[in-house]
Amino acid sequence: MQANVSSSDEDWRLQAELDHADARRALHDLLGRLRGPAIVKEIEASVPTDVVVTHDDTSLFAYAADEETLRAARSAIAQALERDSIKASIRMSHWDEEHDCWRQTDPPLTADEQRSEAAAERDAEEIETRTLVATSGKAIRAEFEGTMLEAAKRLGLECSIIEHPHLLSTQVAFTVTGPKGKIDEFARGLSAEGWAFVRTETGVMLSPL
Repeated sequence: MQANVSSSDEDWRLQAELDHADARRALHDLLGRLRGPAIVKEIEASVPTDVVVTHDDTSLFAYAADEETLRAARSAIAQALERDSIKASIRMSHWDEEHDCWRQTDPPLTADEQRSEAAAERDAEEIETRTLVATSGKAIRAEFEGTMLEAAKRLGLECSIIEHPHLLSTQVAFTVTGPKGKIDEFARGLSAEGWAFVRTETGVMLSPL
């Protein structure tokens, strides 16, 4: 289950990362002793109703619209972990809309962590040009191209479609220019959209008339 996606209504996040030699197994056992996410249901029953609780392989997450609500969930999560003798590193973060990332607020970042974060931000803001190639179904290629051009526009990237004789008829090449971090985000979306359009066309082609 994905646990790193923000929304405008849940821009405060708590992450409890298990401090265990085999964190994945410990969390699996914790989530219902191999029978389902029982502890998630327990925590959800103990925290405010507008807190969303989820998990991945090694961490528990809680999302809320404000810091006060999320802090109310923190003690319930800590108590549930303590009952099972599971140590965890708990931290809270706030979604930074401008930079599209989580900003850790509690505990505060150390000086070294602040320098590392600042360096990563500078790297993400460097302007570069990159050419990316994706595969799309022939029948819906125009729709796929339009979707990605709109995505580039939303990200503030310059984007053009390349026509090249070496490209297959199902391949689409985009040249994008802008901040490196935004291009990385465009590339992730390009991969996801490309596969979605391929699956869509396959479903149409194989469906009975």
